[in-house]
Amino acid sequence: MKKVWIDAGHGGKDPGASANGLQEKNVVLEVSLAVKQQLESEYEGVQVLLSRSTDVFLELKDRTNKANAAGADILVSIHCNAGGGSGGFESFRYTSASAASAAFQNVLHTEIMSRLKLFGVIDRNQKAANLHMCRESKMPAVLTENLFIDVASDAYKLKQANVINAIMDGHVAGIAKYLGLKKKEASQPANDKVTVIVNGKNVDGAKLESGIVLVPLRAVSETLGAQVEWDNNTKTATITN
Repeated sequence: MKKVWIDAGHGGKDPGASANGLQEKNVVLEVSLAVKQQLESEYEGVQVLLSRSTDVFLELKDRTNKANAAGADILVSIHCNAGGGSGGFESFRYTSASAASAAFQNVLHTEIMSRLKLFGVIDRNQKAANLHMCRESKMPAVLTENLFIDVASDAYKLKQANVINAIMDGHVAGIAKYLGLKKKEASQPANDKVTVIVNGKNVDGAKLESGIVLVPLRAVSETLGAQVEWDNNTKTATITN
């Protein structure tokens, strides 16, 4: 079982960046919860743990201490940026990060940007900095800065559901790719049974698979007053009146 630690930046009394009708703490919490839901519902063998699942304040040391104590395999700290300029997306690892952290950053950054490019988001590249969340984490750790709250064009994008979904999808894809997670097999819907009526009689055993109605050949034939003969050598079914 792989353990993924998702850290939604800021929270509670610390709103993070605030501008253009947005607060960073709310945007990143929405993304973090969606990442957890999609990873656990679509992939096998993964548990997603959260620094926070509600609007609460946590000290930085509490976030990394909990992630380290949980034995998480990777950590992603999700943020939005501020500081003006042209906006865009960037990611950070620790300045003295391990090769594993650098590799994780490359995969995660690439997957996120491949989706954000469709919306004209500027790639501000992969960077290294002395950030607590990356420095104090004992596992490969990356901090993502998902667009600029105080840049009007970026803020407009962050208000669009399809952009938020792209950010979430990119995080999920990057995490899954780096950890080598396998997608769950699609389960047969509970409502796969259908009703088939032949000459006024119900035919038992009919079901729906991939949009195709499958019915037992012998049951349909006998309802029609016909007989079915099966040749196991040639794998041939012959229907006669």
